[in-house]
Amino acid sequence: MNSQKFINKFSAAFFILVIIKIIAILAQLFHKSFWNVVGTLVIFIIVAFIIFIVITRLEDKEKEKNANGRRGAAAGGNFYVESSLFDKIRNKYEELAKSYIRENNYQKAAKVYINLLRDHYRGAKTLEEGGLYNEAAVIYLKKLNNKSEAAHCYENAKQYRKAIELYKELEHKEKVGDLYRKINDPKNANIYYQMVVDDYINNNQMVKGSLICRKKMDMPEQAQKILLKGWEEGKDAFNCLNNYFANIFDAKNLEHKIQELYQKTPSDKKIIYLEAMKYEFKKDPLLQDIIRNIAYEIIAEKVVTHSEIVNELKHFNPDDEVILKDISRYKTGRNKMFMN
Repeated sequence: MNSQKFINKFSAAFFILVIIKIIAILAQLFHKSFWNVVGTLVIFIIVAFIIFIVITRLEDKEKEKNANGRRGAAAGGNFYVESSLFDKIRNKYEELAKSYIRENNYQKAAKVYINLLRDHYRGAKTLEEGGLYNEAAVIYLKKLNNKSEAAHCYENAKQYRKAIELYKELEHKEKVGDLYRKINDPKNANIYYQMVVDDYINNNQMVKGSLICRKKMDMPEQAQKILLKGWEEGKDAFNCLNNYFANIFDAKNLEHKIQELYQKTPSDKKIIYLEAMKYEFKKDPLLQDIIRNIAYEIIAEKVVTHSEIVNELKHFNPDDEVILKDISRYKTGRNKMFMN
């Protein structure tokens, strides 16, 4: 507003100056030639016209600015009013949905979320919470493109075929196998379980692969082969060996396997084998003699390069105080040898 007043005052002053200047130029006719005065007048008129155009544009811009300012203020006020009104309406819808939920009318609550609040996710969740799994699955699938949630809902609705198709698209192979088992289709279940096993083996997760074979495919022998492969190839060797022995429940058979595998164990893996023997030693008193002898052999072989291995003797002679003293004397003597 102040800028507008300044421009108006400047315009008025300019016109007064123009008139005065024109009179002054015309007065020059008394002592200058006519054409000289006319030339000066034309130049002045051109300059004055240019200045007039500039002033006019400034006035137009200022008026436009003021008009926009008024519109902006009005729009800001309208926006605030509209926003406040929108919040009130939204809160009313929220309360309405919650009241329907309190009344266990999950379908109506979901309609409020979906149709009035345009919140498809909360609508689907509400249907799911109300046990309307099929309806929830449709919303997840059609409106949210969430196949995982849709599959979960179809599963809860016992629509296993629909769930299977979605889990296949998601490549949830173990889940596909689980659902095939639920519909008594062991053939297809095992096809997908085998895919899972292969994936685990390819990722050197031999124990997990063996668990699928044992617990879901009912193939304990295949599970043992996977564990044995992991032990032999050094893929999580200790856990594979430990689980391999844990799955042998007959003491005689376990004794045989312990001896058999020990005979095949290369030197660089004997310390791992010794670690596994510590667990097997505690299982059955009938196995302790054979396991203790194996432990002695490994310790005797490795003590030169791994002197700390003598500490393992106590695990195979927990109640023998003489062994503990011998270990202490050995360590003391070895320390003195290095000090000298």
